[in-house]
Amino acid sequence: MTGTVEFVHLAEESGADPEPRETAEAVSGKGLRGDRYFENEGTFSTPDEETKRDVTLIEAEALEQAEADYGVAFDPGVHRRNVTVRGVGLNNLVGTRFRVGDVVLEGDELCEPCDYLERKLEQEGVQDALVHRGGLRCAVVDGGEIAVGDDVAPDA
Repeated sequence: MTGTVEFVHLAEESGADPEPRETAEAVSGKGLRGDRYFENEGTFSTPDEETKRDVTLIEAEALEQAEADYGVAFDPGVHRRNVTVRGVGLNNLVGTRFRVGDVVLEGDELCEPCDYLERKLEQEGVQDALVHRGGLRCAVVDGGEIAVGDDVAPDA
């Protein structure tokens, strides 16, 4: 498994549009500094959250296939995931530790789409298009910087 970070996006507050970044600071147990979930303020945050939403990743190839299969368009970041990667099968990383640059993440669960995303994008079919290809929720195990162009690889 090796891949590359294509995009990094952060939304500063719940409901805000994700903004592109060249880098983001990943903090263990918190997430990406400057993102809505860092302060537990995202739409799906809960105070006693068992599921880690520190960082969310999505595959560029999955977005491309969803566009081809369903005719929906995904400009960078509109999917509301933090990191877009290429060359990595994210569905296989649930329960696995891996590196994104110098940051160690652990895949927690698949990030299945919800009707919030479809409503937010005002584009029918988005939810169906992303079933089983909506990305991966991860916990930050060892923090550091995630940057566009970073390698995604097994944690050695």
